[in-house]
Amino acid sequence: MPPARPRQPSLSQLRAFVAVAEHLHFRDAATAIGMSQPALSSAVAALEESLGIQLLERTTRKVLLSPAGERLAARACTVLDAVSDFMEEADAARAPFTGVLRLGVIPTVAPYLLPTVLRLVQDAYPALDLQVHEEQTSSLLDGLTHGRLDLLLLAVPLGAPGVAEIPLFDEDFVLVTPCDHWLAGRGDIPREALRELDLLLLDEGHCLRDQALDICREAGRAEGAAMTTSAAGLSTLVQLVGGGLGVTLLPRTALRVETGRSDRLATGDFAEPAPSRRVALAMRSGAARQGEFEEFAAALRIELARLPVRIVEK
Repeated sequence: MPPARPRQPSLSQLRAFVAVAEHLHFRDAATAIGMSQPALSSAVAALEESLGIQLLERTTRKVLLSPAGERLAARACTVLDAVSDFMEEADAARAPFTGVLRLGVIPTVAPYLLPTVLRLVQDAYPALDLQVHEEQTSSLLDGLTHGRLDLLLLAVPLGAPGVAEIPLFDEDFVLVTPCDHWLAGRGDIPREALRELDLLLLDEGHCLRDQALDICREAGRAEGAAMTTSAAGLSTLVQLVGGGLGVTLLPRTALRVETGRSDRLATGDFAEPAPSRRVALAMRSGAARQGEFEEFAAALRIELARLPVRIVEK
């Protein structure tokens, strides 16, 4: 019959043992952890009894660690450190806007909104450890569903089960053209103009590509009409427009960054109602931090109002 497994030690017993191992003196150890000397001695003795191991060698003059005590003292320190970390994390979880927040952002939002997001976090939530992950929508949703990410900043609607959206703003799409294009500078472009234009799009997988295709379908563009997919990012796409290869659609928040690099580009606005997209935060339905995320969204709307967008209240 195998021997009975030792009883699990208490944290109080481990603290007493670690204190004695550090000070090699019962009175000094008791003082260090605010325990009476008899109580400390009793706790160490109870630990030895429960483990069935002599941890200390006691003489009238000094206290020494036994070979087993030397090995287990390091383990006991590790356990106590882990418990301390656990309690610190629990304290952080109780306090809003502390600890880690893993934020996922799509590439057609990140360069234009992150400066606002980062400034808000630094100014209003300095105890928040913000970790940013830039990925395409499908990857972000997978990360949110499986717990790799906590919150997403992206274009909606998503139509994903188990995901709740917190709307932030709507923004118009703008037509970006070469300077000499017949639509350059227009402020009343009809959507129907998209039927015949040489339209440049992002690669498959980008939600902005799908949104542009939806706008074209609504404008009556034939399903099989030629479209050149030429770029993995908006910066390259805009450079291709500047080179005279076609036109493209940009969200208004991207204009200043992307068109400011070239003097060969022009823009045109669509007639009202202009095609637009909605940007929102997304979280798991019933997320433990839902209240925190909604408060974050409210603060973010105030900051985003400085941008060329239409704020959407929940």
